[in-house]
Amino acid sequence: MSIRNNEERLGATNPDVSSPIPQVQQDTSTSIFSYVVPTEFVELPSKGKYYDKGHPLCGQETIEIRHMTAKEEDILTSRSLLKKGLAINRMLQNIIVDNSVNVDTLLIGDKNAIIIAARISAYGADYETQVTCPACMNNSKYGFNLEELGVKYAEDIEEGIREEGNNFIITLPKTKVHVEVRLLNGQDEKFLADATSMKRKNNLPDSSLTDQFRIFIVSLNGHTEKQAINDFVNNMPASDSRYLRTVYESVVPNVDMSQKFYCNSCDYEAAMEVPLSAEFFWPRQ
Repeated sequence: MSIRNNEERLGATNPDVSSPIPQVQQDTSTSIFSYVVPTEFVELPSKGKYYDKGHPLCGQETIEIRHMTAKEEDILTSRSLLKKGLAINRMLQNIIVDNSVNVDTLLIGDKNAIIIAARISAYGADYETQVTCPACMNNSKYGFNLEELGVKYAEDIEEGIREEGNNFIITLPKTKVHVEVRLLNGQDEKFLADATSMKRKNNLPDSSLTDQFRIFIVSLNGHTEKQAINDFVNNMPASDSRYLRTVYESVVPNVDMSQKFYCNSCDYEAAMEVPLSAEFFWPRQ
């Protein structure tokens, strides 16, 4: 990941401090408490390409964030925020410098890039967590280097996928339907998480896959009627469903969370998705 540091901005009162620290009598003109939290610029996987005009990130390739402080750690450990699933979003809203950027409107890939950058600046790139080997099922600690995560940018879109404004047209191989899809944002992510949680509480069947289809499909052969989209999703051939999932994932500008894994117990070696456990923001040091 490419991150540009901006750590030498010192000398002004921290605008995020809610209760000003009492002034200390000193002979020097500059107080040791006049400190501004360092910031850095994070490159957005979307490069600002897929935001609507008027969005503060439209056309912006980077976003400036503050380094995490003890205040953000308080947010990440707040029981009420964790219970509501709001801790990460609240932390991100706090560290984004531009107040006009709403976390809920961030594209998922851009949001992931900011989360990774915030973790690296706060606790370093080394991330050790419990991993289960898919071959021998042995549980062990395994270390990942977050700075080695790749990024798939907007220009890496596969050939044969047609762009339509901020959306993409994907032609399904079996039904030959032209499916227009859009990129999901933080608000969509929260809706899907809430829907899954609600169904679990009420012992209802999981429908996360089709729920996601219903959200990101904009039109079918140009038809935008919600009922038509819902009927198609429920009756889509499995081969088209798998193709749509695979191609959709390929067009989303995002952080590539896969990294090499090697099992010392059985010598199994393969790419593994970096698991985001509780230790991601609370490394044990």
